[in-house]
Amino acid sequence: MRSTVKFNNINSLFSKTLKQNINDYFQSTIQKKTGNRKLFIKASILLLSFITLYTLLVFIQPHWSISIILCILFGVNFAAIGFNIMHDAGHNSFSENKKVNSIMSYSLNLLGGNIFFWKLKHNIAHHTYTNIDGEDPDIEVNFMRLHHEQKLKKHHKYQHLYFIFLYGLSYLAWIFYQDYEKYFKQKKSGLRNKFDFEFPLKEKLIFWISKILHAFIFIVVPILMVGWIQTIVGILIVGAVCGICLAIVFQLAHVVEETEFKSSNLDKIEEEWMIHQIQSTANFSTNNRFLTWLLGGLNFQVEHHLFPKISHIHYPEINKIVRETCQKYNIKYNEFGTFWMAFSSHVKVIKQMSVA
Repeated sequence: MRSTVKFNNINSLFSKTLKQNINDYFQSTIQKKTGNRKLFIKASILLLSFITLYTLLVFIQPHWSISIILCILFGVNFAAIGFNIMHDAGHNSFSENKKVNSIMSYSLNLLGGNIFFWKLKHNIAHHTYTNIDGEDPDIEVNFMRLHHEQKLKKHHKYQHLYFIFLYGLSYLAWIFYQDYEKYFKQKKSGLRNKFDFEFPLKEKLIFWISKILHAFIFIVVPILMVGWIQTIVGILIVGAVCGICLAIVFQLAHVVEETEFKSSNLDKIEEEWMIHQIQSTANFSTNNRFLTWLLGGLNFQVEHHLFPKISHIHYPEINKIVRETCQKYNIKYNEFGTFWMAFSSHVKVIKQMSVA
């Protein structure tokens, strides 16, 4: 069943004004909304880093202590490719060229995921129904309670102690279990529990080819070169680091004290869609240029949710416009000054959701 939740877009003066202000900015600065040379250079650096780290770990094989450090860096590199390349391409904001976007979005498949499933889960469900229980898959985390309408269970009492462990498992569970679960559930039942969709033959072939290729690159070749124990340890370290990076960045954007959580029992949300996005999303550490570079601008999550088809390269500038427009219409803008302030707030929400 498709969602029946609607937004109140009758009086959408704020949205119209904000969209016009953003369009005026790009017209006056003569810029395209997609990525530019800075993004292409960054993508090249990240992909070259990927090749270098893989070569060092699999073919050079340094001392185990050095290999552990390299595996940690490799996990960060995985996440950075997701943040900067796949994410923009998946939203069609990496390049003006649709083919380039398509090709770069399949970087997720190289890393073990599936871009077709990701777009359904992220672009359609999460971006439309942010922080609405039963509609937003990003707040449906196994063994955790992140929304006040989710059922409180005994083990939730300890979720503030084990959430990092779950985040560390999230990437490995995603690529080695959840993708296959979606594939076979769709094949069996059409996966009609939330959103109806067709699974084209082309995407089915891509699914299996990319999964096999991923297994060959990250399991078969490493086992042949360094041994199966070292391969398993390496996969666990890289996967855990990547999972923690991905989960924390996205959770700090939505599951913090300042953001609002809406009920799925409502047929209609009181606010227009753009205001709902601002209410359910928060920025963090936007003055940290290195973090902005590494996270693909996802610390500017408010701007991303308002304008997902604008490349993250432009977020620092349009942030000023969004803030000014929110101030004009007396709309609260959520932002944490530092990463650790946002992380602390996230932990507080986890604790709150563990008792009531």
